[in-house]
Amino acid sequence: MKESKELPKDAVRKRALELIALDGQGIAHKLASLFGLSRQVANGYLQGLLADGLVEAEGSTRARRYRLKALDEVESTFPRDGLDEDLVWRKVFAPKLAGLPSNVRDIWHYALTEMINNAIDHSDSPDVRVGLRRNALLTEAFVADTGIGIFRKIQKALDLFDPREALLELAKGKLTTAPRNHSGEGIFFTSRMVDEFDIVSGNLHFTHAPKQRDVIVEDRADTPGTRVTMRLANDSPRTEKEVFDAFSDPEEYTFDRTVVPIRLAQHEGEKLVSRSQAKRVAHRFERFRHVVLDFSGVEEIGQAFADELFRVFAANHPDVRLIPENAGPEVAKMISRALAAGRSSEQER
Repeated sequence: MKESKELPKDAVRKRALELIALDGQGIAHKLASLFGLSRQVANGYLQGLLADGLVEAEGSTRARRYRLKALDEVESTFPRDGLDEDLVWRKVFAPKLAGLPSNVRDIWHYALTEMINNAIDHSDSPDVRVGLRRNALLTEAFVADTGIGIFRKIQKALDLFDPREALLELAKGKLTTAPRNHSGEGIFFTSRMVDEFDIVSGNLHFTHAPKQRDVIVEDRADTPGTRVTMRLANDSPRTEKEVFDAFSDPEEYTFDRTVVPIRLAQHEGEKLVSRSQAKRVAHRFERFRHVVLDFSGVEEIGQAFADELFRVFAANHPDVRLIPENAGPEVAKMISRALAAGRSSEQER
């Protein structure tokens, strides 16, 4: 196999790190195949990563397994009473993130101070625990407490039937149980800035990642309090501004657009068929001008559900634009039927 003389060294090294992150075995062979390298040259790249302290290895040559090395780790616990999120940032996180690009540091500053502030103001926990782990590719950080739990707190505040309904409300944004002191934007924007946003609380485990389907796992174990874990590539090109701009009015700088994963309203074994389900989905939609309804993972909806959203709600809230996305054939059919009924009602007035 002919080797290229102009291979960008950094690109090969980064791809090697990505391969190691996925599966630490057979890396030299995979690298050689991808870039048209000899086994000897591919091993040379791996030896360079070892020498630079970016990876670790164990085992003999053929069975050698690589893994990304932790370049920095920290964990601290603070009494919650009187705690200042900026103090935690300066003391724990800022020194560990100083070498990252400014846009990445800015995202971490926003995300971590928002999550720490949430724990301070909402958790009723005696303390707040934080931590960070960074390798050559990404940084993972967490904020944890042993308080009431975020889903139960929202369930109680909004008088919801099930803690899962709190997930749907969180996904919409502009949700807070302390409106005098909070805008309810922190979790929404943080989850869109990082590469992976993960909340574990009670028996619910929720994960959000850009351009991927939200994942909900129900566990028999009951996790006390709330643990938020975030992951972000060290070389992410994302900026705070582009995330804020994506959900804001460009002239008024207001948070006026949201994306709602409709599957969060679909409890296990249920179908979305009733008007009451649609009303729960539409709760607080009037706070936005543009609501994207993401039907990924929803195979069908009932006529009453579609009618309540796309005819009744739309007629009562003409300033709110509902935008369906990722609707399969059956869902699209019901939406079209409701929209047609809405147009007929307008013509009869």
